Amino acid sequence: MMSMPQSKQTIAVVDDDPGQRQVIENALLQAGYRPISCSTGEEAVEAAGGCHLMLLDVRLPGISGLEALRRIIAEHPSLPVILLTAYIDLKDAVDAIKSGARDYLEKPIDLDELIVAIDDILDSPGRPVGTTGPLETPPWIVAESNAMKQVLSQAARAAKTDAGVLLLGESGVGKDVVATFIHQSSSRADGALVRVNCGALPETLIESELFGHERGAFTGADCLRKGRFEEADGGTIFLDEVGELPLSLQPKLLHILESGTLRRVGGSRELTLDVRVLAATNRPLEEAVKEGAFREDLYYRINVVAIDIPPLRERRDDILPLAERLLAERRLRLSWAAERALVGYDWPGNVRELKNALERASIMVDGSLILPEDLPPQPRNAPPPQPGGSVLVGDMQTIQRHAILEALEKTGGNKTHAAKLLGISRRNLVYKLREYGL
Repeated sequence: MMSMPQSKQTIAVVDDDPGQRQVIENALLQAGYRPISCSTGEEAVEAAGGCHLMLLDVRLPGISGLEALRRIIAEHPSLPVILLTAYIDLKDAVDAIKSGARDYLEKPIDLDELIVAIDDILDSPGRPVGTTGPLETPPWIVAESNAMKQVLSQAARAAKTDAGVLLLGESGVGKDVVATFIHQSSSRADGALVRVNCGALPETLIESELFGHERGAFTGADCLRKGRFEEADGGTIFLDEVGELPLSLQPKLLHILESGTLRRVGGSRELTLDVRVLAATNRPLEEAVKEGAFREDLYYRINVVAIDIPPLRERRDDILPLAERLLAERRLRLSWAAERALVGYDWPGNVRELKNALERASIMVDGSLILPEDLPPQPRNAPPPQPGGSVLVGDMQTIQRHAILEALEKTGGNKTHAAKLLGISRRNLVYKLREYGL
């Protein structure tokens, strides 16, 4: 059953075959869209400013569909274009994508597949990620994996309180993102969120940076300075790498947490503060407590709620959505082989390493389609996912996604042949592609 958009949107149908145009236009009308007709590439260029999406045939009288596409994208870069052709092969598809096409479909057109593709582009340009229960995930967070949804569910519950939260996980997993989510989901959202990396501050300056100082407190203190805790008054302070906080300053932090008061360096007056403390670490603080490098009473004070953020290799369903988000502003997209390389790599540096890899790819890419050779050597040379291997264990959606990507790669993007390889119907494949954001 075809979906019905809530408001009519205009779609330009560009084809020199009037019968083909009529069939497509009838399907669009039935789906609730408003079609307009064009029979040449020149007419398509003229119509581009007055539509929300364009269906563009490659073989046209006058200028070709690919040439029309280049002109349209140059003048209207945000207009989504879907190519329609009976002659397309993988090279044409790559050329079309590099020129700016959003997708391509082969003739004879499967009308259900066509409407699915249009709905996917026009109805859900910023589709919110799936969530468990009533949790609403903000659009700036990627949480396609069950593991990350569980993290956000825990964070949402913690956000309803002022309890101390300790975010655990390897470097680069996104602890700062979860801290921001907790702050914005709390009653303190209108207050400041002050971030402090305890491991990046020199030990000689960290006390003044955190707690402020009075004028004349030490050499060079020629004026009063408020610290980061005062800046966070009424809001939240996020102490990243809290395990690096010098042992000599930990009693002062404990005092703030227990009494809600602070004394600046060189000061004699206690200041009353209302600050919620979030902390993060990539080292086991239990071991630091046993070694005497971290106070046990402070550890329990900041660790009322502990949230462990899994590494990227344990939530592979997030890799491609993260990559797509990072590449969206650059109008770049990944080839199937590049997607497989990203998903197959373990990302020891987690999201931070993924960002760096895509930054490198965006510099090396020729056009708008990222190929494996544009990626750094580590993900490019990673072994492909193997059934039964660590990449594919435990998550059926990940297994299905890998199988679909592999089938599409083997068939050069031909959905009919890919469906036969997978042993499913073409229509089932189309809906799977939409479900997995492919």
